[in-house]
Amino acid sequence: MAKFTGKIAVVTGASKGIGAGIAKRLAAEGAEVVVNYASSRADADKVVAAITAAGGKAVAIGASVANAADLAKLFDEVRSRFGRIDVLVNNAGIYDAAPIEAVTTESFNRHFNTNVLGLLQATQAALPLFPAEGGAIVNISSVVSSFAPPGLAVYSATKGAVDTITKTLAKELAARKIRVNSVNPGFVLTEGTHSAGMAGGEFEAGVIASTPLGRVGKPADIAAAVAFMASDDAAWITGESLVVAGGLGM
Repeated sequence: MAKFTGKIAVVTGASKGIGAGIAKRLAAEGAEVVVNYASSRADADKVVAAITAAGGKAVAIGASVANAADLAKLFDEVRSRFGRIDVLVNNAGIYDAAPIEAVTTESFNRHFNTNVLGLLQATQAALPLFPAEGGAIVNISSVVSSFAPPGLAVYSATKGAVDTITKTLAKELAARKIRVNSVNPGFVLTEGTHSAGMAGGEFEAGVIASTPLGRVGKPADIAAAVAFMASDDAAWITGESLVVAGGLGM
């Protein structure tokens, strides 16, 4: 039997990149997956189509994690469709590189509203749907929370917050049998890294040179770690941050 047979999983920010990879992996392991998206229904529908073509089950539901009203509607729909949640993956996030001179109030608020407040709001809205036997929450953080590269002060700060929130919620929700962990990716090739100009060229070459395993990551690398942390194989793990970065930053 697949690890997540009969389980309901919600993956935020799952229309592409790491989130899409996570949604596909959980579905392949038997979960019925809610593919959340903020703006691109077309991309989310492609993920759902890929999951169903492979024999899995998924549905796309739109909501911005930075908008509490959106999230209320998202989880109301999850409740009406499925009645509960067994796994929540807080993946939705944004990132921009900027030196300290270029940091603005707008960019700070945009990062923290999505990467930190959005995670808290999504978790808060999902909690009433977890059954009495509990479940798992996996937060997607980043190796930058400890590696702290230059030019990423705001983004790195949000991921440092995610790591701390993960430990706090692990303690807070343990009595409800909900495990809370984070997976902290290194540099992963996605649509986002390509559009940001980070893929290929000198930047990618520099990352590879600093990574002991000698390559950049793929969404499937992160999805495998998330599937482990969300499964019963990790039943005695909570409050941990699993760095999945090929050795980068160690």
